[in-house]
Amino acid sequence: MLEDALLEGRADIAVHSAKDLPGDQPTGLTVAGYMPRVDPRDVLVVRKGVETPTTVATGSPRRRLQLAMLYPDAEFSEIRGNVDTRLRKIAQDQVADATVLAAAGLGRLGIGEWKEAEFRVLGFETMVPAVGQAAIAIQSRINCPELLKTCWDRSTHEAVSLERAFQTMLGGGCHTALGVHVSGDSLWFFHDQIGLRSLPITRADILSPLDTAERELKRMGFALKST
Repeated sequence: MLEDALLEGRADIAVHSAKDLPGDQPTGLTVAGYMPRVDPRDVLVVRKGVETPTTVATGSPRRRLQLAMLYPDAEFSEIRGNVDTRLRKIAQDQVADATVLAAAGLGRLGIGEWKEAEFRVLGFETMVPAVGQAAIAIQSRINCPELLKTCWDRSTHEAVSLERAFQTMLGGGCHTALGVHVSGDSLWFFHDQIGLRSLPITRADILSPLDTAERELKRMGFALKST
């Protein structure tokens, strides 16, 4: 495992998709920083000719519940495979009317269009991204971060740290219907218990992630196990 290589000194850093990192790090490891974040939004990929999708293929609880608010009559199913495979399943194989992909993944693959498919970018007011979406995290041993400061993007580090604080407080993971995203002076939040919210945040809020997450979650009515 990558963590074993770090802990044993066989590697100094490991590069991860930030949204795939668990909230708690193994003893001795830390998230040293983040590369500059790219487009964090989700993209609804719809087969051409379909105005309102009635079948959507996505296994993500977060995406399913938010799309159900947009398309209450839609039925959901699973979809597997890499990006090309999923695009082909929608456009050519017609396994469903639509699916959802991350704009960051499409951009990194250089995919801006696809024959027989239409890309509809979903704004934060419609689809709150996953915690850390579109950010690349640099994991290292606790004694290494000073060596890596040139790799850090400060604004990404601050934003994702606040998003991860909400995840930590709630004990959420990749299979939880949770979306948290910091954009400017707003924090977008989605949870299956309360739906979608937009919260104003200040610079002080961003610099005190755990305190901010605890305060706002209590304000929204969540009973936290520990504070």
